Amino acid sequence: MERGGYILDGVRILDLSTFVTGGFCSLMLANQGADVIKIERPGTGDDIRQSGPPFVDGESPYYWTVNYDKRSVELNLKSEEALAALYDLAAEADVFIQNFRPGTAERLGVDYDRIVAENEDIVYCDISAFGQSGPWRQRPGYDLLVQGLSGIMDVTGEPDGQPAKVGLPITDLVTGMWAAFGIVSALYQRRQTGEGDYIDLGMLDATVPWLTKQAGKVFADDRPQRMGTKDPVLAPYQMFQTADGHINVACLNRKLWRAFCMAIEREDLIEDERFVTNADRVESMAILEDEIEQTLTKWTTNEWLEIFVEAGVPAAPVQGVEDALYNEQTEARDVMTTLSDGEREIPAIEHPLNFQHATSGFRSPPPRLGEHTRDVFRELGYEEAAIERLFEVGAIGRTNQSD
Repeated sequence: MERGGYILDGVRILDLSTFVTGGFCSLMLANQGADVIKIERPGTGDDIRQSGPPFVDGESPYYWTVNYDKRSVELNLKSEEALAALYDLAAEADVFIQNFRPGTAERLGVDYDRIVAENEDIVYCDISAFGQSGPWRQRPGYDLLVQGLSGIMDVTGEPDGQPAKVGLPITDLVTGMWAAFGIVSALYQRRQTGEGDYIDLGMLDATVPWLTKQAGKVFADDRPQRMGTKDPVLAPYQMFQTADGHINVACLNRKLWRAFCMAIEREDLIEDERFVTNADRVESMAILEDEIEQTLTKWTTNEWLEIFVEAGVPAAPVQGVEDALYNEQTEARDVMTTLSDGEREIPAIEHPLNFQHATSGFRSPPPRLGEHTRDVFRELGYEEAAIERLFEVGAIGRTNQSD
């Protein structure tokens, strides 16, 4: 059977969000074919455009990573004319995304009640730090703060060190994924019922379900601890030092534990009463780590990796980011690609959903600020004189127009 088209082809999304939570959400939807119109402030745009350094031609590559395959429209939402134009866009949209602090959307006139008055079938996703209710609802929230509040930092880092932040904006990305899942679910429901929906999503709410193992310890009246790369319920399942670097080893059962011991020529560990079962190894984790590491430091990472692959032991080196992006596996899977608009060649990380009977993937580089302003309003049916009038009154910006 031939592969079909994009699953979300024909779905139009208005994205008023800034930075990552809404941006990663609409990026996921764009990857599946949705037409994402990114609404930005005239002259400056989304703050993530200047989030850096480093910069390439005055723009942050960080902005690229969450904005492929979108169209940019500059709208001054403090202008009555711009709001009227936005309402026209909303009337033809399927999804509306914003991540303002609670109360801001109402002040701007883009809250759910106002937008649903223009389009009763709209799926409206309202992303904030703590949701629309509760004593913290008005507090600002960023990835760093939510990592601390969610317990992630408390269980990240070495046992004798300070709490540590995960080295990427994990709570922003988690929230974006939940938002995309919620929107697709609401679109599916609308297909069944004919009704749109309102989604209230808080970053803290989105992050807490990811605690899993650590939450399980709390449920069992235990307190999770910082364990470095070690695991609270499996051993050995961690990083070890080698002669020239580090390697991760994952032994999830007795069969793999035996294979590991044989591979490192430490058969004595198999019957050691301290390490017989996984529970024993978890209880004796510190002693076990010393026993293993004194052996692994005798050879290089690549030497051990060759041995472990041959023995069927799950193991992998700790790679730098560049090696993680560009290697034989990512090349074979077309993970890395380049998007071009005839003037720019922008590197891109493809998303991982490979459908047998549908198409997915990015088609165009991230938009320049305001690049599609004219095109979008022409498609909406605006006459050229009406578009020029919006420019003249400052309702829409003139940056990077398509013509």
